[in-house]
Amino acid sequence: MNPVKILWADDEIELLKPHILYLEQKGYVLTTVNNGRSAIDCVKKEFFDIVFLDENMPGLSGLQVLQDMKAIDSSLPIVMITKSEEEHIMEDAIGSKISDYLIKPVNPNQILLTIKKNLDEKRLVSEKTTNDYRQEFREISMQLGQRMNAEEWKNFFKKMTYWSQELRGSNDEGMNEIFKTQRREANEQFSKFIKQNYLEWMKDFSKAPLLSNSVFRQRIAPLVASAKADESVFMLVIDNLRYDQWKTLIPHIKPYYRIEEEDLFFSILPTATHYARNALFSGLMPSEMQKLYPNWWKSEEDEGGKNLHEEDFLGTQLKRLGLDVKWSYNKITNYHAGKKLADSFTNLLKNNLNVIVYNFVDMLSHARTEMDVIKELADDEPAYLSLTESWFEHSALLEMLKQLSEKKCKVIITTDHGTVRVENPIRIVGDRNTNSNLRYKAGRNLDYNQKDVFEVRNPSDAHLPKQNISTAFVFATNNDFFVYPNNYNQFMNYYQNTFQHGGISLEEMIIPFIVLQSK
Repeated sequence: MNPVKILWADDEIELLKPHILYLEQKGYVLTTVNNGRSAIDCVKKEFFDIVFLDENMPGLSGLQVLQDMKAIDSSLPIVMITKSEEEHIMEDAIGSKISDYLIKPVNPNQILLTIKKNLDEKRLVSEKTTNDYRQEFREISMQLGQRMNAEEWKNFFKKMTYWSQELRGSNDEGMNEIFKTQRREANEQFSKFIKQNYLEWMKDFSKAPLLSNSVFRQRIAPLVASAKADESVFMLVIDNLRYDQWKTLIPHIKPYYRIEEEDLFFSILPTATHYARNALFSGLMPSEMQKLYPNWWKSEEDEGGKNLHEEDFLGTQLKRLGLDVKWSYNKITNYHAGKKLADSFTNLLKNNLNVIVYNFVDMLSHARTEMDVIKELADDEPAYLSLTESWFEHSALLEMLKQLSEKKCKVIITTDHGTVRVENPIRIVGDRNTNSNLRYKAGRNLDYNQKDVFEVRNPSDAHLPKQNISTAFVFATNNDFFVYPNNYNQFMNYYQNTFQHGGISLEEMIIPFIVLQSK
């Protein structure tokens, strides 16, 4: 590795000889100049890893030199050193994107710390994170060997998400592989937990954790009912939003909101929009929707969209709960619709409840499957999260949230289900009426290996609609996905490492429920 090259510009550079000798003994290579013009010429001629710049020199001031250097190389780390503690100088320097600000007299250890903070921070953080996870690995493994209940699985998933976020910046590929293996083991154990408990939850909802069909009644309706007359509640449903994706949005939200509540709940099965989001808005399970509202519920075999009546379902739930409030429903499927809503959001403040569905993250996961350019931009989970964050940072949704933060309102951010990166193809055979989802199948005469799936032979046991006497549902678990024997290799190669939903995994089933209060 090449030694770190440092440029130090100070009109009293001779007095800094002890500092320079100290750094050279540490292996750093230093170039020294005593005026701003020479410093600029040096940066033009050769590469430096970092610059120490005196703010008060004869001729060009430190701030002028700073601007010229940034024009040459905007990414060059520059540390301003000054005798002055005047606030406006600090503000000008910070506004010019300095990397650090030191007040004279400085000691050698201060300089060394600044160098490490600016040049070695990523490596040092990566090493510390890796060591911390190595120590936690054994505890996580022991926890996976225990029988956990739903609440414990939620807390476990939070812990795993924390480590996935921490290890995103790690350069230790070996440790990242160990984490992936541990996460795969976690999903295997979680799938066993769902197989053992899901149908019991369906028999007695009092034994179940918070599920899609209960979220509105238990968590949102009370907020609407308790809101003041001039206060509006905004419910933002970001389709297909995983818990770790929510975590990437926090830095962009925190300047405007405090997080009043950050919780998780369980999506019903299938973890697909048709079922989970309709359950969220109706407050009913799929079989109940089919029975009570046959004109609104669409079966797997029906043509057309399956979520065309969310607003109708929501209206019936509000009436059933006795919430006689003024409300609105909007679905955003493209940037222009989002921008139009953001521009007219003041009209929404007249309502007690505003429900807004954002479909972008769902479209992103589908686009990643179908478009090569998106596959390249999001070829793994860290890149997929980064792409989500980039969308949000430049979205009309964030713009509207900024505006809402200045008004009297409460904001809820939630979703209908998550998504999982699939890797392992498993064979299944079904007739031509079997649905196309890669993570669950509903149909007649399905043929599969029972050990590979969670099967629901009698759909009514899971409050799922039954098309005919031989209809069954089967769900892929962990990171599996269904492939038909015909064209097996072609479909395996096409869908492997894509993000899918509908089945059983921590990422699909345990999803965020967030309450924000403006600062």
